[in-house]
Amino acid sequence: MDARTVLGALRRGESLSAEAVDWFARALAEEGVSDAQVGAFAMGLCHAPLGAQARVALTLAMRDSGEVLKWDLPGPVVDKHSTGGVGDCVSLVLAPALAACGVYVPMISGRGLGHTGGTLDKLEAIPGFSSEISVDKLQQITREVGCAIASASVDIAPADKRLYAVRDVTGTVESLDLITASILSKKLAAGLDSLVLDVKFGAGAFMKTPEAARELATSLVETANGAGCATRALLTDMSQPLVRSAGNAVEVTEAMDTLTGSGASGPLSHLSAKLGGELLAMVGVTKNAFDGADMVLDKIRSGHAAERMGRMVAAMGGPSDFLSRWRDRLPAAPATLAVAPEGAGFVAAIDTEALGMAVVAMGGGRKRARDRINPAVGLSQIAQIGDRVDAERPLARINAARRAQAEAFAPVIRAAFKLSETPVNPPKLVLGRVE
Repeated sequence: MDARTVLGALRRGESLSAEAVDWFARALAEEGVSDAQVGAFAMGLCHAPLGAQARVALTLAMRDSGEVLKWDLPGPVVDKHSTGGVGDCVSLVLAPALAACGVYVPMISGRGLGHTGGTLDKLEAIPGFSSEISVDKLQQITREVGCAIASASVDIAPADKRLYAVRDVTGTVESLDLITASILSKKLAAGLDSLVLDVKFGAGAFMKTPEAARELATSLVETANGAGCATRALLTDMSQPLVRSAGNAVEVTEAMDTLTGSGASGPLSHLSAKLGGELLAMVGVTKNAFDGADMVLDKIRSGHAAERMGRMVAAMGGPSDFLSRWRDRLPAAPATLAVAPEGAGFVAAIDTEALGMAVVAMGGGRKRARDRINPAVGLSQIAQIGDRVDAERPLARINAARRAQAEAFAPVIRAAFKLSETPVNPPKLVLGRVE
């Protein structure tokens, strides 16, 4: 087997065998193929998609290109992955809630991508918190606390790191095969017993339609199950931000409000419970997903999930008193501005991607990998579909580094909302399940 044989088959539109993709994935990690050949491989898969068996082989080979974690714990090892959205801070609630339910969550997460926020960027809004930890440290914290949210180390799926860098500059990021293998190779390297996927669709998601989201969910679920990890997916709406904030520190605030306050009836706790319920049912902690969701909500409302969050933050370098002093510990923007609509009405639609890109442009995300993030900037009090807005109830509040910055972005935020003169029903949060 060599690269020219594999690329020649792709050029002719032939489906690759499991052996061929396995060879290529291993060559990726071992520097056995050039960057030009990697780019040709990625482009070739856009024109000649893989079959189910070959997709599993690609995923497993990319997983096995680095370290695969092994566990000796008194409970199941589980995780959740979201395909990305705006105001999506589910991981910050779900990981500690699951830990309080008696399962273990070594959550390997990522940074912001495009208009979507990154879980690691949100957590690093907490002073001192470091997501860059060794595999040994990840395992230690998971064993002692029950959960740890960290970045993928250099030893986790190195083939994916190389392939992803080439995809980004060759216009092949949207390949279903490559998306599937990229997501799952890192998740499966964590040595999971079970995985739940939150596959989003709508204005703020990468997949804009329910049909596209279901296609991706099906690919992910079939591949993960084929690789030996019990997996389900929920299809969830991202036509508006999940919570009423978008940004790093403000989303941590939303998560902590849910964990320590009265937010256990909002969409953040609802979706966390739905996803967690699927996991608890899959690993046999509860009889079904409904009972699992109830258990997750109980751990949120009782404060047990918040206690795990405080322990995790302290174990990863954050303040030891974060649970009791989190409002004081999180950075706040020096300038705020309420953005009122031009006239009263009901929110009918939101350009959620535009809101996410505004946060990035204000410094709350990265345009280039080396950019520094201002964790305090973002949007809060975001009106949701169906809300009535007027001069007293604004569309959103801008949290900015300077007053002039807030004023400059006010027209951008105002333009992202479409109003109706008559009441509007909010969208359903969970559309369906793929298993």
